[in-house]
Amino acid sequence: MNPILGWALAAVFVALAWQQYGWQGVLFAISVVVFWLLLQFSRTVRAMRQAGQAPVGHVDSAVMLNAKLRPGMTMLQVIGLTKSLGRKLEAGDDDWAWSDEGGSTVRLHFTHGKLARHELDRPAP
Repeated sequence: MNPILGWALAAVFVALAWQQYGWQGVLFAISVVVFWLLLQFSRTVRAMRQAGQAPVGHVDSAVMLNAKLRPGMTMLQVIGLTKSLGRKLEAGDDDWAWSDEGGSTVRLHFTHGKLARHELDRPAP
């Protein structure tokens, strides 16, 4: 979700709570917003903890990863798929790679935090 849209919805929720229930409604709305933020933070920490325990840039099958990737995915979604942190490539600002045991490599390019393109490199048989 776009952060601007998310914060706008939260502000509308707080305003409606104020209109309907006064200061008690505002306290409730702020509590709900903080709870939502804590859930998102917990999700991110859990994914990073899991990824931190795996070898950097390693994936079980690069071909399967390539099949699951879609443009517009966030890095957190990709890390959830790979269960490891990617290997930073020197070619670009936001280029990452994951490889498997067979030598296949998936290269990903992110633009503005979203997956823009990906390519699979397989070794010659």
